[in-house]
Amino acid sequence: MISQKDKEEKQLSTTVNNFFKTFKIGDILKQCNFYKDKGFPPLSVLKFLFTLVFSAKNLYRYLQSKTTENPFGKDVVYRFLNSTSFNWLKFLFLLSQKVIKTHLYSLTSDDRENVLIVDDSFYSRERSKSVELLARVKDHADNGRYKKGFRMLTLGWSDGNTFIPLNFTLLSSANKKNRLCPANESIDKRSNGYKRRASSLLKMTDAMLELIKQAVKYKIPAKYVLFDSWFTYPSILRKILQFDMHTIAMVKAMPKVYYTFNGKTKNLKDIYASVKKRRGKAKILSSVVVGIGIDCNGQEILAKIVFVRDRNRSRKWLALISTDISLDDEEIVRIYGKRWDIEVFFKMCKSYLCLAKEFQSRSYDSMIAHTTIVFSRYIMLAVENRNNTDWRTVGALFYHCCDELQDIQFIEAIQLIIDIFKNALQQKLMLSKEQISEFIDYFINALPIFLKEKLSLLSCES
Repeated sequence: MISQKDKEEKQLSTTVNNFFKTFKIGDILKQCNFYKDKGFPPLSVLKFLFTLVFSAKNLYRYLQSKTTENPFGKDVVYRFLNSTSFNWLKFLFLLSQKVIKTHLYSLTSDDRENVLIVDDSFYSRERSKSVELLARVKDHADNGRYKKGFRMLTLGWSDGNTFIPLNFTLLSSANKKNRLCPANESIDKRSNGYKRRASSLLKMTDAMLELIKQAVKYKIPAKYVLFDSWFTYPSILRKILQFDMHTIAMVKAMPKVYYTFNGKTKNLKDIYASVKKRRGKAKILSSVVVGIGIDCNGQEILAKIVFVRDRNRSRKWLALISTDISLDDEEIVRIYGKRWDIEVFFKMCKSYLCLAKEFQSRSYDSMIAHTTIVFSRYIMLAVENRNNTDWRTVGALFYHCCDELQDIQFIEAIQLIIDIFKNALQQKLMLSKEQISEFIDYFINALPIFLKEKLSLLSCES
């Protein structure tokens, strides 16, 4: 058992070290204002916290244990997590950008649509009383109940196979009545910590647009933005078009949200009632092109709405909207299916990577740091999973193998088989060359015509 444990720890250490070395995380930390105040360098502390969950160790017990050969004291770790000068969000963006552009983008075909995905999840701190900016927020996964915590708005990138988190913000409440604890007023307004606290008080739609703006700034390769119905308003779709990106999203049938259809202003239910549906058990019931507003030049902005049968309720329907009206109905549904990757990401972070459970600090900076570390762990796991499942990650060896297979022509392969077959007949059955030639001719005459001519030439040459 001891040897097995040592072997697993060595394998873990090798994997983490390779990840840090391959993507030059030390250089990224320097770009994000990480510096050594006293004691140990930030890279060493980050690597220690990064590997903590994989070794199934608790931070408090690990630091308090007298038998553990740990060079860090408690103050070193908490000073690292509570720093207001470290730019954690920039660190996550730069790490994700490097992983996507230097590793994943080369594995993705030009025909595949890369997408940005936006969604929110509940960041629970229900047992806390004095956590900075703690608020009562609505948990949509629990029948809309209000709980103590934050709304973790997350932006991610996906090529359909691998999901990479790009950025996030822990939203408190813009309403002071729902905020249970105030922000720390002693924070320097020039620091990154103050900027993070200011962004936590934004409305969710404004925070989402800011995340997409940052993704465009860092030149993340993506063509579409995917999100669910909580963000789908015509005004939001128009603003995303200003980033030269299209949107594919779920649409909620809200009575006061209107679209222009056949020269009239109608809501989603009225549009569905007036269109002709496909008969039978078709999954796509209908699709229409509607107007969602006017651009700066006075031209109407068009979008396509696709009505899909709800598989859980046969008489109900769902609606998807796309600002790229050139897409087919089936293609809109297929691309929107990639949005499910972020749900798997949330499940993985909460159930296995100890999101919101590992550290119980009261500082808002500490929660940002912890969430960034958890997201970085997921990035490493995503890269390892892609390396283990995609044969193209073996580099030039994959292409050399493909070249070798292409160099062996069909006729050459058949010639090789016939030669081996002749040798076998001569050695095992002791047949003469004349008998073998007669047998090969009989075999070739029994083949289809399109093979007979080529093989007859080989037989004559032999």
